Amino acid sequence: MREQELYSAALRALMRRAHSVHEMKEYLARRAENREAVARVIARLREQNYLDDEKFALAYTRRHAESRRQGRFRIERELRARGVPDRHIAAALDTVFRETDEAALVRGRLARQLARATGPLNQRKIAALYRSLLRAGFSADVIRAELRARASDVTEGEASADEGED
Repeated sequence: MREQELYSAALRALMRRAHSVHEMKEYLARRAENREAVARVIARLREQNYLDDEKFALAYTRRHAESRRQGRFRIERELRARGVPDRHIAAALDTVFRETDEAALVRGRLARQLARATGPLNQRKIAALYRSLLRAGFSADVIRAELRARASDVTEGEASADEGED
């Protein structure tokens, strides 16, 4: 592909979704005959503010924390895999998680998972919930605190139901 065709391909890709600079370089490198053309297209996209890792990291972090209810560690891992520099990742995570209550995200995921669960909340289900929340990228301390609170709510609810039967 010539430089103008690469530029058009990059714009089409950016219309579908945002890309990090690293992702766009890889995308264009697969299509390019000339590596220097890729560098020129990337420079042009950066000049026009179509590619900006800082904005990409912030938007990605915000979307995944608020909509997908993912934790800080998973978002960090995914941004690293997309080639975003660590300084942008750290700044985005600090900004978004300063505004977001991680415990509330954990409670929301727990409520959704427990609504689908059947039977009593035993140790096996608690362990499965714990692993699921770890994969979602939440802190082990926050997960344990929320699971303890949820388990005590369930046992208190069962105890009051048993008292009502007497």
